[in-house]
Amino acid sequence: MRTLKRFYTGVSVRPHREGYEIALDGRPVRTPLGLALVLPTEALAAAVAAEWEAQKAEIVLARMPLTQIASTALDRVGPNRESFRAGVAAFGRNDLLCQRAEAPADLVRRQEERWDPLLKWAAERFGARLAVGAGVMPIAQPMDAVAALETALAGLDIWTLAALGVAAVASESLVLALAVVEGRIGEEEAFSLAALDEVWQNERWGEDREAAARRDAIAADLAAAARFVRLLGGLGFTVS
Repeated sequence: MRTLKRFYTGVSVRPHREGYEIALDGRPVRTPLGLALVLPTEALAAAVAAEWEAQKAEIVLARMPLTQIASTALDRVGPNRESFRAGVAAFGRNDLLCQRAEAPADLVRRQEERWDPLLKWAAERFGARLAVGAGVMPIAQPMDAVAALETALAGLDIWTLAALGVAAVASESLVLALAVVEGRIGEEEAFSLAALDEVWQNERWGEDREAAARRDAIAADLAAAARFVRLLGGLGFTVS
C-alpha cells in the first residue's frame, strides 16, 4: 500500500474557472501527471477534500478512492478519451452477466433470476440485446449490441467515464457498471450481482480468505464509483 508523509495542515475548496479546486495550505493539489485537481461540482470537491483532511501522519492513497477516480478522469480519460472508452467498452463483449454456469441447476436458476433483469434493462435502455451462453468460452455478441453499448459510452463526460471504468473492472460487467452509474441499482445490489457465483460457492463450501479479500475490494470499488457519480449531481449521460 503506497504511503507518503502528510505535508500539510489545512485543506480547502475554492472556486476555479473550470469548477472547484482542492488546495493544501493554499497550494493546489495536483494529479500524478501534474494537473490541478479541479472538480466539476462543489459536492464532489468537498468529498475529495474530506479524503485529504482524513489522512493522518501518512497519506494512504488507497484510502482516497474519489481522489483516484478524479485523477484518472483528468490524467487518463481527458487526453485519451477514445482509447479509454474502447477499453471500457471491451467489457461488453465478454460481460459477466452473459457467462452462465452449465450446472448445478440452482446456480443456473439464481443467475437467471438475478442477472436477466439487468440484461433486459440494457436492451430497453440502450438497444443492446446481448447473447447469453453457458460454459467457459466467451460468448460471441451481436455486432449491433456491441455498437449500442459503444454509443452509450460516447455520451459520457470524462468524470462519469472514469467512474464507469472502475465499476466495470470491479464487476467484470459493462452492463452492471452502466446500471450503477445511471442509478438503476445501488452499490450493494451491484456487489451482490457481481459476487453472485462466489457467494453461492461460499454457501456450500465455506469462506475462503483470499476470496473474501477480493470481494471486499470489489465492494469498495463499486461503492466509490457509485458515490462519485452521485456527487456529480446529474452530469453524465446524454443518451436519450
